[in-house]
Amino acid sequence: MINFGYTSNKDRQIVFDENDRSVYQILQSKEPSVDICIQCGTCSSTCTTGQFTQFSLRQIIVNIHRGEMDFINEDIRKCMFCGKCQLVCPRSVNTRNIIQVLITILN
Repeated sequence: MINFGYTSNKDRQIVFDENDRSVYQILQSKEPSVDICIQCGTCSSTCTTGQFTQFSLRQIIVNIHRGEMDFINEDIRKCMFCGKCQLVCPRSVNTRNIIQVLITILN
């Protein structure tokens, strides 16, 4: 076999059937406004914590919706509950309550 100096990357497809979406379903029942989130990123762009760390509320919501729970428990604890994300959300998603519910679910 000839080595041309490159390799194939691992497949990055998301198999939703293999992911556990139970956390999203619990979150959905306790905070229904998570369903109207369009993942626009406005919350993440105004986040005070996000300016100094890798915290992204948009990415947390996307990952929970997909059922990918890696590092979620660590990330949600970075939130300072300042409320900027809730003020700028174009869909009026109750982002502070989403974080609060996630903290209680994952403990």
